[in-house]
Amino acid sequence: MPTQAKTDAPVEPEAIDPSYYRAAKESINRLVANIKSVISIQTNKVEYIIAAKIAGGHVILADSHGVGKTSLARALAGSIEWGKMTESPEGIHIDNFNRIQCTVDLLPQDILGFNRFDMTSNHYLFNRGPIFSHFVLCDEINLLTPKTQGSFFQAMEEQTVSIEGKTYSLPDPFFIIATMNLRGVHLFPLPAPQLDRFMIRLSIGYPVHDSEVNIVKKHGRDDSWKGFGPVVEAGELLAWQKLVDSITMNDDVANYIVSLVRKSRGYPGVVTGTSPRAGIKLARLARALALLRGMNYVTIDLVKELAFPALCHRLELEDPAQPPETVLERIIKEVRV
Repeated sequence: MPTQAKTDAPVEPEAIDPSYYRAAKESINRLVANIKSVISIQTNKVEYIIAAKIAGGHVILADSHGVGKTSLARALAGSIEWGKMTESPEGIHIDNFNRIQCTVDLLPQDILGFNRFDMTSNHYLFNRGPIFSHFVLCDEINLLTPKTQGSFFQAMEEQTVSIEGKTYSLPDPFFIIATMNLRGVHLFPLPAPQLDRFMIRLSIGYPVHDSEVNIVKKHGRDDSWKGFGPVVEAGELLAWQKLVDSITMNDDVANYIVSLVRKSRGYPGVVTGTSPRAGIKLARLARALALLRGMNYVTIDLVKELAFPALCHRLELEDPAQPPETVLERIIKEVRV
């Protein structure tokens, strides 16, 4: 008598057509090239930013004044064809791109929105803030007071905003690029929980001599951005985000990521190591970068490459003057593959 087949057997995920990965790589390469046509920046750093975007994370650019942080964010936002203005499920209008110029007197309601009483309708109306946008540039975030910095917590983690007991959904895709000045007056350091919500932290750095000559020649003209425009559609971003989950991660790679973040806890010279959230973000970021580079699996080398932008800003050291990169480099050397 034949035995009855089990109905609770695991279902294999549907195989992804390899052409999808190739198409994604070609489109992302087009996006990278478009950004580099107006911004002088290393290719791998642009890749990290795009990978963070399609991994559902947010980016912080920490650097000196005048190296192109704001222009880079503008180039990324301008490379995407966002389509018509959309609405949230609650009927709130969604912008394609908004820039928040941070100052010390900015309040949470200036970012999130507020309720006002309308004398005509005799009802409270919600005035949306600039956070209701697909792409948000938060310029000079460390000029905000801690109270206002905290207004980003829920938006970055849950993609929602709560105003006076009512919760509003933020759009998909939703992406924040924040710039942070390393020197200046009236700066408020971002607390560790705030930094932990950024998937990566990057520094553009100063260009080499020849690149700086080209920058002066190109951007010393009023028409330096002439011909620049969108090269990918917002729908492609959503498609790439869905493909990220299909990227294979071997158990050995996952174990390596966990060993890496656990090694940072209690390591000599480290006050606070990286959290489990850091391992989750690093794993998803590695999947996104693999997709960007045309692979359908994650390698140890990809994890090592991304460890610095993904983990350094999450380390709190006993000596604040010591670069976290030097500590992380020692940790990577000590963790066995």
